[in-house]
Amino acid sequence: MKLLVGLGNPGSKYEQTRHNIGFRFLDLLAKSEGLRFDAAPRFHAETTIWNRSPSQRVLLIKPQTFMNHSGEAVGALARYYQVDDEDIFVVYDDLDLPSGKLRIKQGGGHGGHNGLKSLNAHLETPEYTRIKIGIGRPPHGDVTAWVLGKPDEGDRADENRIFAALLEEVGTLLDGHADRAANRIHLNSQ
Repeated sequence: MKLLVGLGNPGSKYEQTRHNIGFRFLDLLAKSEGLRFDAAPRFHAETTIWNRSPSQRVLLIKPQTFMNHSGEAVGALARYYQVDDEDIFVVYDDLDLPSGKLRIKQGGGHGGHNGLKSLNAHLETPEYTRIKIGIGRPPHGDVTAWVLGKPDEGDRADENRIFAALLEEVGTLLDGHADRAANRIHLNSQ
């Protein structure tokens, strides 16, 4: 089994914010595959299982612990299903990438992202795969207000383009071909 995690904050108040880009991508993937998320209260998450093939099951996870405690849900589910950190893929917003850009990386630090800080604290290693979707930095002002704000029309168009390209390549990524997936996503999102 593999885990595909979307980071975000629960509740309708946060649905359309920049910080919830991970939730929105998982919602799009679930819809495209005919899946429905169900509450998993024991794990403080919403989950659904995507049977990609007879030999590969992927648990889609939307932690309901708020961003700063995402690792509690993901760590508990990884231990329960005995999933190695290398089989965990996390989709989230990245301030240091411009809107419309995506970067895939395995392992590393948290880069100041509170969701990743929590994941790093609750997983055995930081060797999970990061799928960073750019939201850019605010031209001025508070970063918190920016990530909890709603993207404008141009940023939403960038997001839709990245989502469409990522949706096409998520299987390639889950199959362990991150470089190939990243190259195709880059070409398809231009």
